[in-house]
Amino acid sequence: MRAPALSSSGIAVHRPLTARLRPHGVLGAWQERNAEATIPHCVARLEDSGVIDNFRRLVGESGAPHRGFVFADSDLYKVIEAVAWEIGRSGTRRWDGWLDEVIGLVARVQDPTGYVMTWIQGVHPEKRFAELEWTHEMYVLGHMVQAAVALDRASGRDDLLAIARRFVDLLHRRFGPGREEGICGHPEIETALVELHRHTGEERHLALARRMIDLRGHGLLKTGHLGARYFQDHLPVREARTAVGHAVRQLYLNAGVTDLYLETGESELLEAQRAQWDNAHLRKMYITGAYGSRHRDEAFGDDYELPSDRAYAETCASIADLQWSWRMLLATGGSRYADVMEREIHNAIAASTDETGTRFFYSNPLQLRPDRYDEENAPRERAPWYACACCPPNIARLVAQLDTYVATADAHDVSVHIYADADIDLPPHLGDGVLEIRTGYPAGGTVDVAVRGRIEPGVRVALRVPEWSRGTVPADEDGYLRIDPGPGFRLDLDVSPRWTRAHPRVDALRGCVALERGPVVYCVEQADLPEDVAVDDLVIDLSVPPKADGATLHLTAHVTEQVTEQAADQATGQATGQEPALYRPAGPAARAGTTSTLAVPAIPFATWGNRAPGAMRVWMPATTP
Repeated sequence: MRAPALSSSGIAVHRPLTARLRPHGVLGAWQERNAEATIPHCVARLEDSGVIDNFRRLVGESGAPHRGFVFADSDLYKVIEAVAWEIGRSGTRRWDGWLDEVIGLVARVQDPTGYVMTWIQGVHPEKRFAELEWTHEMYVLGHMVQAAVALDRASGRDDLLAIARRFVDLLHRRFGPGREEGICGHPEIETALVELHRHTGEERHLALARRMIDLRGHGLLKTGHLGARYFQDHLPVREARTAVGHAVRQLYLNAGVTDLYLETGESELLEAQRAQWDNAHLRKMYITGAYGSRHRDEAFGDDYELPSDRAYAETCASIADLQWSWRMLLATGGSRYADVMEREIHNAIAASTDETGTRFFYSNPLQLRPDRYDEENAPRERAPWYACACCPPNIARLVAQLDTYVATADAHDVSVHIYADADIDLPPHLGDGVLEIRTGYPAGGTVDVAVRGRIEPGVRVALRVPEWSRGTVPADEDGYLRIDPGPGFRLDLDVSPRWTRAHPRVDALRGCVALERGPVVYCVEQADLPEDVAVDDLVIDLSVPPKADGATLHLTAHVTEQVTEQAADQATGQATGQEPALYRPAGPAARAGTTSTLAVPAIPFATWGNRAPGAMRVWMPATTP
């Protein structure tokens, strides 16, 4: 079956099913754009950025110097993985020649020991396995393994898998049980080793993943000024109950730990992961499904530290969390995990790519100030590529596999977790037919469900009822409505616009509200306002309900006009205008200025930045209703 996270044990509550997303639906159209625009764009940028040339120079086919970061090879493997899932989805042969070339290059660069990593081999051979906190060797190998498994699973092509297995064999010889203790500064190898175990049936890969997870938190890494928390090396995995440090590293590690639980059933692992999941999602998640509030170390902040304008909110962090939440869903069931995945798909991840599929955000702030300066990985506008290009290929590989996150099966039922226009083949033990999902979601809340063909007697379909629709649609304790599909069933979810407030401890958001409609978060963009009205001068009037016009919602806002301080010129005694005071007295008589009222368009956060660079806000100051 072509899907990631295919547990080989009987521990998982759910097993993934592959859906066929229809091209006119939101997610199906995204996959089509990914295939036609994003993947080709990534392939071209691998050439422009020097990633492919780094391999050529090691076999004498290029005289150019090495370009890119130490981990640049991983960009190639993520794009190969995207191509693999696209082959499995559509059967395309478009990339056969390219795969022949790049996999052939990797094979020729691989040395007799199995090692292959262009930065080490071509720039710093003395650093081979010598600085594991920074060299990313196991991280790069992890992406190679994931690409290789995907390619074999989706298309039956195993040449990259043979290369990856030789490199993994080297890892066993160097770091296996009874040998040198070593872990990677950037987690990723753990989940890859578990998936290799699932794909090959070799228990030693699972044992190596367990060993690396067991060794974390024992001070093996030279953490330097960033500290052990940055690397998740501050506590053993089974004792770590909070999400800390570099957000992507933490979330990739958690995916691997949950994968290990799914194969071993060790309750202590699951207990730790549940605690971490609660901490990350109840205290450290942005409303868009983004993570990481600090730029300096791309890290989680303290509990409730969620500034909108300084949100780092790296695209890769949302992708990593989706992968982790999916594994938690497979492990335990429960709609809370799919609710978060849906939030990430329709907001943080969707916003990271423009409408052409060829320009990307690395950082995804929830507020852009009008005078915000560009930072390398947090520019004012989406960029076609980055020096650290981890995000665009990650987007490509995720979107190519979106169809594998829609539905699952257990021993008795089919569960639908992510709503999309799709056809889902029933697994043989539940019938010989197709579950048809027809919906315009998320623009509308109507979901039509029908079975074409034979379904076994007593088999039910479990439909997720999102948390925001629980008041109008009944659901079981796990958040799902279970139905006997029969000739058809219609689920009506309430996608009325709603105002949302943050937890009172989120200091950055006191007095502010955000607008949501179904799973979609909205924002106000400067491009929709008159020239003389600034986004930052708007105060939402909560007494007037939003009015819908297609995907756009119209709000009523008061425009606060800046007060000009009146000061007397010492020579003439005449009043002169000055910059408004940064701070002013509080009290009933103190006011920021006169106000006027304006109808303000709000657009889905995922669509902002497609017209012109300018200010934007998700969280808006509001009047007390």
